[in-house]
Amino acid sequence: MQTEAIRLELDLISSKGDETVFRISGVTPALVNSLRRTILSDIPILAIHETMFFENESPMHDEIVAHRLGLIPLTTPPDKYVLPELCDCKSELGCAKCRVSLLLDVTSATDKSTTVYSGDLKSEDSEVQPVSAKIPITKLGPGKRLKLEAYARLGVGSSHAKWQPAATVSYKFQPTVTVAQNCDACGACVAACPQKILKTQEGKLVVVDIDLCIVCKECVKACPQTPVAILPERIRDKFIFFVQSTGSMHPNELVSRAARILKEKANSASKAAGG
Repeated sequence: MQTEAIRLELDLISSKGDETVFRISGVTPALVNSLRRTILSDIPILAIHETMFFENESPMHDEIVAHRLGLIPLTTPPDKYVLPELCDCKSELGCAKCRVSLLLDVTSATDKSTTVYSGDLKSEDSEVQPVSAKIPITKLGPGKRLKLEAYARLGVGSSHAKWQPAATVSYKFQPTVTVAQNCDACGACVAACPQKILKTQEGKLVVVDIDLCIVCKECVKACPQTPVAILPERIRDKFIFFVQSTGSMHPNELVSRAARILKEKANSASKAAGG
């Protein structure tokens, strides 16, 4: 059985730091939602999974410190490490191909307390580092020590939230606003719009930034014309897609990898169905 290829279009709206916004058209809501779910649940990234404590004089139990370590986002170099279950070593301790060791050894001064931060972790791989050096782990009283070795492994978000590579992944239908010929640019809709995307210019009603429209239809309620002279709608096969990475990978890389994973799943399903 042959299926018709989907012709979709991608337009980058903005990409700054760990945030990317793009426009995708020619697809169904189901496909866009599949892309969103794949980013959150199927892309392998590194996170601390095991911790060996040598000395813990902090007010927190070992388990609590280990839990906090696991939630620290780590930069993940693409394709450098393999999932533990796919590694040739078949070892619970792992090897250089499937795990990264991070050391932490902090002793506070004898006359004051200190805070242990993510930046105190020393990685054996310079490409694998905490995304931020200012994430607090615990506090140490005067003269107290925390010494441990943590091991980061690849995992996916469907197994645990610490392996989710994105803080936010969302999308919305592309909005559109139609202004009819009977519009006299009275300004009633301009005052009513909560997003402030409408203005009057040279006796005409103008949409300033259509992407900010939330299709609340407050402009429709405020319009005095009969029939109403303005109509906001949603385009059902065009979407604005937003990705905010945790910093483990660039959001553009996340989208690219999610698309490849979806393609592989589709091919596998097609072969299983005899397509």
